[in-house]
Amino acid sequence: MKPRHPAPLNALRTFEAAARHLSFNTAARQLFVTPAAVSHQVKHLEAYLGVALFQRNHRSVALTPEGQALAATVGELFGQLDLAIDRAMSRASAQLRVTTMESFAAKWLAPRLHRFHHAWPDIRVRIVTGDAHADFAREGFDVGIRYGPGGYAGVQAEPLMEAQVFPVCAPSLLADASRPLQRPDDLRHHTLLHDESSSGRPGVPAWPDWLKAVGAKDVDAQRGPIFASIYLAQEAAVAGHGIALGVAPLVEEDLRQGRLVRPFMHGSDNAYRFWLIRSPAEPDAGAEAFCAWLREEASGDSASALRTPD
Repeated sequence: MKPRHPAPLNALRTFEAAARHLSFNTAARQLFVTPAAVSHQVKHLEAYLGVALFQRNHRSVALTPEGQALAATVGELFGQLDLAIDRAMSRASAQLRVTTMESFAAKWLAPRLHRFHHAWPDIRVRIVTGDAHADFAREGFDVGIRYGPGGYAGVQAEPLMEAQVFPVCAPSLLADASRPLQRPDDLRHHTLLHDESSSGRPGVPAWPDWLKAVGAKDVDAQRGPIFASIYLAQEAAVAGHGIALGVAPLVEEDLRQGRLVRPFMHGSDNAYRFWLIRSPAEPDAGAEAFCAWLREEASGDSASALRTPD
């Protein structure tokens, strides 16, 4: 068996931080050392390897080709090491790290999570929200749920739920006799709530697409406030401030609880869907259980999301 390299591990850890941030100063703050100490460790590693890892400029640094190749591998290895240490430290119970969007966490996952905890009380689920691409190895995630077109690189991905789009509003708007909501044309008397999730994304329906599909006339599709997320637009609809285009899984719980209703039956197909993302690493029993539970929960939602108002 080939002996291990007597590589300077502290220097490798310092290099990984400097390469990730492309800054000796930021790496120093993360590692609680001085920038001079970071520079010294990097030079020590360069001397050991016999290659330059950074190009030093007046106010910045950049990775050399050799530095880029080393950073990619070292970053992944340290991510796996951090994950292994986290799991080893969790003696009392397993901890499952799940990454998803805030809207999905609040509107779909949180109302159901008690059922998973009841079935698997020894698995602690930690939910981390964000829309950015997640590095499973470096950030230690076990499972992810994303809303998008698919094609996620470096992970295992499978469709979880379709994401049909249709108008939703508070029940109070349906009860307003002065502004009826019997036909799509009636939307001209109401505030349309927009979100940025469909902006510039082919195949993701926005108000102009839905209104065109139903043949609505004299409705200004651009009128109304724009929100940064589906979640905010949906909350504005719950508050009775207008009519939003709901994404089926994200409005399911509000429809079930009567906080939202569907004024019209027509729904638009969506090029985006919800995806179940898995780490490419060896399957973990806790992650397997959580993914099986997600599939079961998702399979029971499609019919109830299509309910219409009485």
